Amino acid sequence: MRKAIPAALLFLLMSHPALAADPYRILRSVRIGGEGGFDYVNADSAGRRLYMARSGKTNPRLLAFDLDSLKPAGEINGISAHGAVVDPKSHHGFASSKPITMFDTRTTAVIKPIEVDGNPDGLTFDPSNGRVYVLSHSAPGITAINAADGAVTGTVDLGAAPEQTVGDGKGHLYVDLEDKDAVGVVDAKTLTVTARYPLGDKHTPAGLAMDTKSRVLFVACRNPASLVMMNADTGAVLESIPIGMGNDGVVFNPATHEVFASQGDGTLAVVKENSPTSFSLEQSLPTQSGAKTLTLDSKTGHIFLIAAEYGPVPADAPPLSNGRIARGPMLPDSFTILEVGR
Repeated sequence: MRKAIPAALLFLLMSHPALAADPYRILRSVRIGGEGGFDYVNADSAGRRLYMARSGKTNPRLLAFDLDSLKPAGEINGISAHGAVVDPKSHHGFASSKPITMFDTRTTAVIKPIEVDGNPDGLTFDPSNGRVYVLSHSAPGITAINAADGAVTGTVDLGAAPEQTVGDGKGHLYVDLEDKDAVGVVDAKTLTVTARYPLGDKHTPAGLAMDTKSRVLFVACRNPASLVMMNADTGAVLESIPIGMGNDGVVFNPATHEVFASQGDGTLAVVKENSPTSFSLEQSLPTQSGAKTLTLDSKTGHIFLIAAEYGPVPADAPPLSNGRIARGPMLPDSFTILEVGR
C-alpha cells in the first residue's frame, strides 16, 4: 500500500512547486533491528564511525558502525545513554550515560566513568577548546569535560532545559532553551551565561546549528514548526521558514551552505543559505516516521538519520506537549539507519 504524504509535507510541496526537482534522496536504508529505544546519532568523519545508543532495561548499549559500509564496528554493553561524541585528536569518545562513559574510539574499550550531576542527555564536542559539553534538563544545565583526560572543568547554571548546543570557535557557546523559548549565550572561558535571545512565545526550540562565518544561528522550533534564522551577535531574527512537525536536530554543511532539519513526522527540511540575510526552502524530503535526529558526515556531505517503525497510538495515550509527536509501541527489529545524499 502506498503511504500517504504527511500533511506538513503536502503543504510544503503545494507552496513550493520547485521542490519537485529535489536534489537529495535516500541513498541507503539499512535495517539494524535489535531492541531498545534511541535518541541521538553522531558521525565521526575522521575516524569513519557512526555512533548511536540503544536504551532499555534489558540490554542498554552504545553501538558503533563503519561510516562507509554501515557494518557493526564496536559495542559497549551495559550503559544507558542518549548519544555519544568524539574528539578526533585524542581518539576519546564520550557517551551521555550516568556516569558519563569515556572510551577509546579505536577499540571501543571503556577508559573510565566520569561522575556528573544532573541527568545527561545531549552532548557536543567543541574542537576549538577540546571540551565536551554535556546537557541536562535538571541542574546543572551544562557540564564541561576536558576531552584529553576526562576531567570535569566546570558547570553552567542555565536555569532552563537545554536541548542542543553549538560553539562558534571564538569563545561562545549557544544553547537552545526549550522551556524558555530562547537561545542562551555562554562564555566558554568563564562558563557563565552572558545573554538570552528570545524567540517568542511557545516556540519550543529543539535543534540548533550555526554558520560560524556568517554568524547565523539556525534554530529549529516545534511550536510553531519552523526554522528560525538568528544573528548570533545580536539575537535579531532574520527569517523564519515552516518545517515539519517534531524536530529534534539541525546540522549545517558549510561546504554547500545548506541547513538540514530532521522531523519526527518523517520529513527532512533542506534550507539554502543564499546570503547571510537570505534563506529559502530547497527541499522537504520524505524520510521515515520517527527519524527526528541526524548527523552530517563532513567528508561525503551525506546525512545520516535513525528511525524505527511504530504501531498505532493507544486510544488512552495522554496528549503530548511542546510540539512532540505521539507514537505507538516500536515494532520489533524495525530500527533502521537512513543515509541521505545527492
